[in-house]
Amino acid sequence: MRNLALSTALLVSLVGCATAPPPATSAHGPAQDTLWLDRLTWGASSADLAQVRSRGREAWLDAQLKPANQAALPDAAQAQIQALAITQPLLPLVQQMEAQRKAADALADDAAKAEAQKNYQQALTKLAREASTRQLLHALYSSNQVQEQLTWFWFNHFNVHQYKSNLRVMVGDYEQGLRERALGKFRDLLGYTAHHPAMLRYLDNEQNAANRINENYARELLELHTLGVGGGYSQKDVQELARVLTGLGVNLTDNKPKLKPAQEAQYRRNGLMEFNPARHDFGDKQLLGIAVKGRGEAELDQVLDLLAKHPSTARFVSRKLAQYFVADEPPPALVERMAERWQQSDGRIAEVLRAMVGSPEFEASLGRKFKDPTHYVVSAVRLAYADKVVLNTGPMIGWLYRLGQAPYNRQTPDGYALDESAWAGPGQMTTRFEIARAIGSGSAGLFKVEGEAKDRPAFPQIAHPLYYEGIAPRLAAPTQQALAQATSPQEWNTYLLASPDFMNR
Repeated sequence: MRNLALSTALLVSLVGCATAPPPATSAHGPAQDTLWLDRLTWGASSADLAQVRSRGREAWLDAQLKPANQAALPDAAQAQIQALAITQPLLPLVQQMEAQRKAADALADDAAKAEAQKNYQQALTKLAREASTRQLLHALYSSNQVQEQLTWFWFNHFNVHQYKSNLRVMVGDYEQGLRERALGKFRDLLGYTAHHPAMLRYLDNEQNAANRINENYARELLELHTLGVGGGYSQKDVQELARVLTGLGVNLTDNKPKLKPAQEAQYRRNGLMEFNPARHDFGDKQLLGIAVKGRGEAELDQVLDLLAKHPSTARFVSRKLAQYFVADEPPPALVERMAERWQQSDGRIAEVLRAMVGSPEFEASLGRKFKDPTHYVVSAVRLAYADKVVLNTGPMIGWLYRLGQAPYNRQTPDGYALDESAWAGPGQMTTRFEIARAIGSGSAGLFKVEGEAKDRPAFPQIAHPLYYEGIAPRLAAPTQQALAQATSPQEWNTYLLASPDFMNR
């Protein structure tokens, strides 16, 4: 009864005090540096704290903003990733799945067909789950932590939903391309997403053709990806952009469409993406007051250049970055400085981030940004098992489904919410407490490989040097009191991972 009462009391404090600011700490001491790392990584680690303490924040940030092409991961994590089917090129993987689908649909026996179609759907789900596994292993163990934060951010910004059509086979490839471009120029991200089959299929652009206009992608490209609501575009601009996008679609086969001789030179195929000039509206367009001459796929390059350089895009995306990294309502002056740096650097994300991280507003916000579910789950596992690679990400994926933020599972194109109000309800806190208990007691199943009967490892030892150096000095009095009343190391772990202090970064 005593343990239950303590757990209930702590849970009440979670619901009521999840946003409590941390106690003041000395500037740039270990505790403040840990908060700084919590904000820029998926959870501070002992290794990163040691680098910051020895080399300084600027040197650490420089290395993160210019990361090595191949991130360093522990061998045990890298081996898991290399064993995944999604590491093969997208085109043959998609065609393999298409062959399975067609074979299932061709069966005459109803029972056999239903079973084969079920197997096809399960195979698609397995591929999406592999992508989730890779995402989580990178977030947990990659040396390129800022890049991994941005990979999640960009997927959310350019969101696609895994259960549209066959997108489950595509989300891993889509995400990997975002990872590779995460710290580069926004224009490259924009061009990549505009030509990826996951985006073209998700927002129905493969149905967009001359005289049969589909405006879905055009609208979201302006409203969600670039200018933002109130960014200065009209419904007429949406219609004109939809005309620019005609003919840009997806081809899952090896077959080229039949074209007139005059159209042959305009045809282009890159992987699954296809520009079919027979479906394109070659009329002249007028977009955002700029004339766009009807000349085929080159129109899109002109328009993407225009959108990437537009001041509204600089402000809209800078604000969203600041909302993700700084505050639910980021200071307008900070957003303006970030947008200014955007335009000075031609949309180089690393430079925009450098302006943000170096600001007094960023420093003042540390410890006050509520963790969304992914940040909570990943940071908890990083703290608990920093030196032991998990062998099964299944429990983490399950937790994220329960918390409402599973990878690739936001159905609408706006992506998951970035503000506290979406994630701080009582039901969310109750689930987080259960997750804290599973991790803290060592009963989460993170080391239980499917098909193998292995004893689970001992519960994690969270009271390690990182805790004493970077976390303990800033714990609020109620959390300290709860920890002091813990009757076992497992209970102590649970209270720390469920504390209001740990809910913020």
